[in-house]
Amino acid sequence: MLLYDLIIRNGMVVGPEESFTGEIGIKNGKIIKITRDIPIEGKAKEEIDAIGLHIFPGLIDTHVHFNEPGRTDWEGILTGSKSLAAGGVTTYFDMPLNSNPPTIDAYGFRLKQEQAIKKSVTDFRLWGGLVPENVQLLEELIQSGVIGFKAFMSPSGIDEFHHSDDATLMAGMGEIARLGSILAVHAESTVMTELLAASKIKEGKLSALDYCESRPIISEMEAVRRLLSYAELTGCKVHIVHASSSKVVELITEAKKKGIDVTVETCPHYLSLTSDDFARLGPIAKCAPPLRSSDEVEALWKALANGEIDVIGSDHSPAPPEMKSSKDGNMFAAWGGISGAQTSLSVLLEEGYWKRNISLQKIAASMSTNPAKRFGLYPQKGAVAEGSDADLALISLNEPFTLKADDLFYRHAHSPYIGKTFRGKNRITIVKGSIVYRNGEILPQENTETIPQ
Repeated sequence: MLLYDLIIRNGMVVGPEESFTGEIGIKNGKIIKITRDIPIEGKAKEEIDAIGLHIFPGLIDTHVHFNEPGRTDWEGILTGSKSLAAGGVTTYFDMPLNSNPPTIDAYGFRLKQEQAIKKSVTDFRLWGGLVPENVQLLEELIQSGVIGFKAFMSPSGIDEFHHSDDATLMAGMGEIARLGSILAVHAESTVMTELLAASKIKEGKLSALDYCESRPIISEMEAVRRLLSYAELTGCKVHIVHASSSKVVELITEAKKKGIDVTVETCPHYLSLTSDDFARLGPIAKCAPPLRSSDEVEALWKALANGEIDVIGSDHSPAPPEMKSSKDGNMFAAWGGISGAQTSLSVLLEEGYWKRNISLQKIAASMSTNPAKRFGLYPQKGAVAEGSDADLALISLNEPFTLKADDLFYRHAHSPYIGKTFRGKNRITIVKGSIVYRNGEILPQENTETIPQ
């Protein structure tokens, strides 16, 4: 008699407190049995011998731009979700702005959801947008099933997705609080960044360093201070995305002590790349906020080690090669966005675990457990536990590999990490009990509906 659909034997389970040798029994997409140091009794349709592998809870990438429908030539749900699966990610939250139409009403949500159901290799959730035109439509987006809302305090770069002025933020946050949802925010000062950029361009100062100087850390700090005051007034839960500096994290840490319901996310590129790398690599490493100094990189690692950074998301924001080029060295003209969906765990293991002694537990928390808890998915997601979804990443922790363009599943195989050697290779990714990636290959299978509950 088959008791399980899948048994994983002899693996090192990354638990919340420690790693332990264990075995996992899976049936109907759920973990139904975990043992420590003893074999699971029974038979399964398939078994995996995970000796020498660490078993992580499937990663949750809270911040990707897959651009479908409308801009699938930039990236698409199929290629994007394949990339995530290759990197050990089992659930993603797709941002509302790059698709056309954007996800700012129920119609836009349905169009994107239909594509994701058909094409996604992994599980997914969808963000809704907060823009000046749709405050009255937020409830219908909640009813549609959005994971939360996203707003920009400075221009998004997408004509169809306008940034939120202060009045929109206040009104939207009041409504989001009433609905019991959460607002994720791109926090940079429009006044500061636009005036500084205009001054640089007028003077013909167009280098990578000039671009970085046009979006200084203080512009993030000013926007975050303003947003936190609105959060305190409205009671709206907020999530600050892609913080590039520990100075921003410090503001959020102080706000938490005051009782403001706020969390903060940073990205692997802010933990591994610097403004000098941007100058060396060119537009492939352009993003907003921009890369910072090596001192800022180290300060972010200290904040992560101290538990002050809640979530790490890739902010995978791809574009075609012609948009990632600079004309006459003009870094202001190139599209800003780093392709990182496939490499998040590799960066965290190499730069965090191996180089800075960040524990596997802390890495798993920031990339899986914490986002699951913050966005209401725990313990269904974010845990290797009986009763949880069988979302798992099996990692060969000591195995080195050098990233090549051919390894990438992105629609456009560019990355600032090509040629870099990492230690810690994803061997197998399992989504709701189904093996979707193994040893460099996406496995063919029937796609199952993954409509958010």
